[in-house]
Order: sequence, then structure tokens, then C-alpha cells
Amino acid sequence: MLGPMTTSILILGASYGSLLGTKLLIAGHCVTLACTPPTAELIRREGTRVRFPMRGRAEPLAVDSRRLPGRLHAAAPAEIDPQTFDLVVLGMQEAQYGAPGVRELMRRVARSRRPCLAIMNMPPLPYLRRIPALDTRGLEGCYADPAVWEEFAPGLVTLASPDPQAFRPADEPKNVLQVGLPTNFKAARFESDAHTALLRRLEAGIERARLALDGAEIEVPVKLKVHDSIFVPLAKWPMLIAGNYRCIQPEGMVPIREAVCGDLARSREIYEWVAALCGRLGAAAEDLVPFEKYAQAAASLGRPSSAARALFGGAQHIERVDSLVRGIARQLGGASAPLQEIVALVDERLRNNRMERGAVAA
Repeated sequence: MLGPMTTSILILGASYGSLLGTKLLIAGHCVTLACTPPTAELIRREGTRVRFPMRGRAEPLAVDSRRLPGRLHAAAPAEIDPQTFDLVVLGMQEAQYGAPGVRELMRRVARSRRPCLAIMNMPPLPYLRRIPALDTRGLEGCYADPAVWEEFAPGLVTLASPDPQAFRPADEPKNVLQVGLPTNFKAARFESDAHTALLRRLEAGIERARLALDGAEIEVPVKLKVHDSIFVPLAKWPMLIAGNYRCIQPEGMVPIREAVCGDLARSREIYEWVAALCGRLGAAAEDLVPFEKYAQAAASLGRPSSAARALFGGAQHIERVDSLVRGIARQLGGASAPLQEIVALVDERLRNNRMERGAVAA
């Protein structure tokens, strides 16, 4: 039975979103995943499975949503009324928000005035509008469809650094997710104290929650951590530029581990340049992650980044944090040759993908 403090949460995106969704279900909340009609039907029928690596266990712990205290629902975008939720979580890739059906749902979300927590690498434009140093109009070209964000009030949108690494295992159904690196979501506060209090209540519930397994109560990794600084989510930017986007090479892709640890001195140079840029926006040193800690985590990441996999899989759009960081640097009068090389590589690969898709269509 759901308790009096149960929160109703809408999560856009059933892949990465199911990670945070599972943690909320363990804490006893009500979660609805917005996804395609076939995936919604699969989840309604079979629930979700999220596999967590656990200390002391040789095999990952597979958490079945059907056996958790909270309630899980799934629905296609056209079926969803955002007014019925307490919080909306944005867990899709940035380019997906402009897709038919999702675009209309996003408009309803904006007009509902519900608080929105993004767990995206690419920060929503309304969140960036909360940073005084930025001219967000000059950054709109980095987004696949900036018009999607026009009706959102900046004070109702915040961002969590999506530090946990997860992927859909090959040849498995779309209701299965594998967690590779079980770190935490680090969220910036909302402008409103009441909406921030909602986040802190979710944080505390996830912290307390335990999973009943074989007669024992066990703690499942991946927490939600809420911070007063709006700059904490920017900690992901040095990681993305020094690691994720450097998986993209002219002749193919490499694992994050190789991209970072193959030349630690170069990686440190790039990482600290982006960290310094975040500092110029207002981030304090304690908002960011030291390079040594990041490099230690990157050493365990034996797969290419999702951006690299998407690019070499033929994607015509990916999240362009590389381009965004370059645009912000230009606004502040800075430049980085390694970053320019990354942007040029991604631009070229996307251009080739679009030409190949056009040739097939013709």
C-alpha cells in the first residue's frame, strides 16, 4: 500500500529514465514512464528490469519493478496529462523532445507549471537561463530543436548531473537496463523553496530505502543528491569533453577508458580547461569533481560513450555538449584547440550520416 507521502512522478524516457524510476519505486513512489506505444505495452505487461553492480556479488542484482513497493505505469505521450503529477523528470536524449507526440507532451508539461528535473547530458535551455553570465539566445544553435523549450519557465526547470552510467544490453528487450557505473544523480535546487523541498524529500526517501532480498534488507546503489548551488550539474561537462566525446576518433570509436587513460596528461589538460570555464560561469571548486577522481572512475568504463555509439551507428542527431561548451567559451572570450577538434569530428560524422541517410532515401 502506498503511503501518505507518496509522490507521483512522470519520467520522459523509459531507458535511462528507468534507472531513477527504479530507485523511486524502491522508495515507494508512483512512477509513470512516457515511451513509445510498443515499449509502454511491454512495460505494462512485464515491468522493468534494472541490473545494478553490487559490492561482494559476482553478478549484478536484477531489480524487477513488479516486486517493489511503489507502482509503475507506462504510457505513450498522447495518453499523458502532466497536471496529474507532482514532478516531471526529463530523461530522454535532447533531440528526442522534438519528435511527434513528444513535442506536444512537452508543450503540455510547460503549460502545467509542474517542476521539471532533467537528467540529461545536454542541459535544457530554461536551466541555462538561470545562469546570469550566459546569453542563451546565442546558444540555441547547439540544440536540435530549441523551440521545444520556449514555454518553460526557468524557475521550474533544474538539472541533475547524470553521472550514473547505464546502457541497454544488446539483444535484450527494451525494458532491461544495465548499470555500468553506479554513481549518484547530483541535482541543483529549484528557484522555489517548496519545489526544492520536494526534491529533498525524494532524496531522503531514496537514502532510507532498502530492498528486501532473501530475508535481508540491502542497500541498492545510485542516490539522488540535492545541492543548493545551481552549478553542481556542470561537473559533468569536463567529464564529457575529456572522456565521452574523445571516444570519437577519425577512424572509429574507442572505450572511455582508452580515451581518458591513454594519455592522462592530455586528458587532464582538457578536463581542467573545461572546469576553469565552469568556474568563470560561477561554479566553486567544491561544485566540481577533481580530475583524479574522474580518471579513477573512467578506468572502469570499458565501453565507448553513448554519443560515440550513436554516431557510428548512423545517428543524424546527438546531444551536442561539445558544441555548447565551445559556444559558452566564445561568449566568455576563450577557446580550446582540442575542443575545436572534437566539434569538427562530430560535425563531420553527423554530416556523413545525414548524407548517407539521404542517399538511401533517394
